[in-house]
Amino acid sequence: MKDYLFFLLFISAFTLSFAQATSQNDSITQLSEVVLLDSLKAKQATGIVSSKVIGAKVFQNFSPADFVSPLNQVSGVYVLSGALNTNRITIRGVGARTPFGTDKIRLYYNEIPITNGTGVSTIEAFDLENMNSIEIIKGPKGTAFGSNLGGTIILNPKEALLHSTTVRNSFTTGSYGLLKNSIGVTHADDKLSMELRYGHMSIDGYRENNRYERDGILLNTTYKINNKNKIAFLLNYIDYTAQIASSLSQAAFDEDPTQAAFTWNAAQGYEANKYTLAGISFSHIFNENLSNTTSLFYTYLDHYEARPFNILDEFTNGYGFRTRFKGHFNLKETPANYTFGAELYKDNYNWGTYENRYEDNNGNGSLQGDELSNNKELRTQFNAFGTLTIPFASYFSAQLGMNINKTNYDFQDKFNAGNENTSGKRNFNLIFLPSLNLDYTFYPKQRIYFNLSRGYSNPSLEETLTPDGVINPDIAQETGTNYELGSQLSLDNNNLKIDVALYRMAIKNLLVAQRVGEDQYIGKNAGSTKHQGIELDVNYKLKITPKFQLTPFVSYSYSNHKFVEFIDEENDYSGNQLTGVPKHRLNTGLQMQWRNGLYWNTTHQYVGAIPLTDGNMLSSESYNLLNTRMGYKKKLSHTFTIGVDFGVNNLTNTKYAQSVLINASSFGGRAPRYFYPGNNRNFYGSLLLNCRL
Repeated sequence: MKDYLFFLLFISAFTLSFAQATSQNDSITQLSEVVLLDSLKAKQATGIVSSKVIGAKVFQNFSPADFVSPLNQVSGVYVLSGALNTNRITIRGVGARTPFGTDKIRLYYNEIPITNGTGVSTIEAFDLENMNSIEIIKGPKGTAFGSNLGGTIILNPKEALLHSTTVRNSFTTGSYGLLKNSIGVTHADDKLSMELRYGHMSIDGYRENNRYERDGILLNTTYKINNKNKIAFLLNYIDYTAQIASSLSQAAFDEDPTQAAFTWNAAQGYEANKYTLAGISFSHIFNENLSNTTSLFYTYLDHYEARPFNILDEFTNGYGFRTRFKGHFNLKETPANYTFGAELYKDNYNWGTYENRYEDNNGNGSLQGDELSNNKELRTQFNAFGTLTIPFASYFSAQLGMNINKTNYDFQDKFNAGNENTSGKRNFNLIFLPSLNLDYTFYPKQRIYFNLSRGYSNPSLEETLTPDGVINPDIAQETGTNYELGSQLSLDNNNLKIDVALYRMAIKNLLVAQRVGEDQYIGKNAGSTKHQGIELDVNYKLKITPKFQLTPFVSYSYSNHKFVEFIDEENDYSGNQLTGVPKHRLNTGLQMQWRNGLYWNTTHQYVGAIPLTDGNMLSSESYNLLNTRMGYKKKLSHTFTIGVDFGVNNLTNTKYAQSVLINASSFGGRAPRYFYPGNNRNFYGSLLLNCRL
């Protein structure tokens, strides 16, 4: 009850400030945004009114080591984070049933796909300090970026400012032995734009067996050949090692959340990853009405994971191309925009498992033993897409879109090479995914929109295999239809912004990963779900004086997601709440900024109870988190800028689960382990040095 009283007080205070500010005379001088200036790329999702772009202003609320919290500030988006290397992004409940990692959502880095052949993405392979902005498309309406049921996230790296050469270093230290340093050199002239960054981070972690260490290099260059042609090259390399504390049972979580799971601690479980993304793109302007960008890309992941039940050794080579044409033509003296193109992604996934003989290693942790399996899978995804935005009037437009997807899997069991029945192929049918967006502007900067779109999700590797380890010929892709009605309002001279959306998406052929062993899952199509909810984002700039500005904001998600039909063996879960999704989430905050470069941002997050089992017999506890960050940025001369800040996470020292494992099983008589503890109260401080040469 006290949680809801707290929310009412927060919302009431914001509402009062909105009302008071709206009644004030708007003659107050515009406050210069020294610290919180958003330098955002234009939206990549052409014609999609409701995509959300976040950048420096949101990033400024949180620690430079925290990639998760900025995403959680967006309504409809929820990231469950078991550790820095264990994140599960869900959008409108899609992906919540995935046991580990991010699935059913497509990720792009500078328009290059970074989602593998079965739909799994690893956002932890990227550094927030290298980001200029993040664009989020909720649901399958992002036709040109794949019509995945969950949606699309587009990561845009920073770019150099024109006619400048700068050296920038950001150093952060904090609790649990946190050390993070990012150094970069940027240069831009009339021909060349280049950014080279190196980052290092290490942290011992809040829990036992929780150390994390990462090094990364980013090179992002663009060369303008002439007024019609330019070429770009992107290289992102990450090398990180992370110990794994794993999840805890309720009793262990209550007793001591800093402990690691017993077997993971005994095995000193960890993962080591080397990830490379390389891409080259060529852009050409045919004329003022038509342009094209074509990219070739390559990805490589080398992953080694020592687990108490076995050791996983895998590597993946991925490659492909993407081409996108953008143009317009005049329709009754009003330009009609169009895009069309195609994307091909192929990867070669090789993995094997080995005995983990940690119990025979005299307390020294994991020891690789005999080979248990050796597998290879070739995966191909092809997408063709096109959109046409038609302006029927200056205030009304419609976008028609179509995405065509074709997915193939070729699984080879090299461990049992003599048995032909242990290998197989799966070619999914060609799937057509149409989309319709309507946009109506009823007053300057006041608009409503409607979306009707169809989406899909491919089964993961585990879901395509039977318990015997062979291709399941009966598994089908999930498909769903999304209906969305929303409004974007800008009031009080664009100082007050309100975004609200109502959506409903029905998903058929629900993919269920059923756990049949400690590291064995099988998939099946077990029914259907209904995802429906309301999302609200409110942001207000309140100019108190010419030198002082307040920016309160509210983000609220109501997620009424249910199983429509779901029968698992002899259990009928139809009508139950969808597992892994909180019904209520609320983010509120207040940003204070002074013209002299001082700022103070405070954020609050509420997460409601999360059903942990399909039977809805057990749920996690709701919680509130309060974070604050204060800083000062000063331009000392024309060439030199300095910035310092200090932050506190979990100000009230709340004990909570930052991630959960749904439908956790019990092995060896031990209690099921549902909970990944969140960090207790912790501190950090940063120093920024920027020199313009």
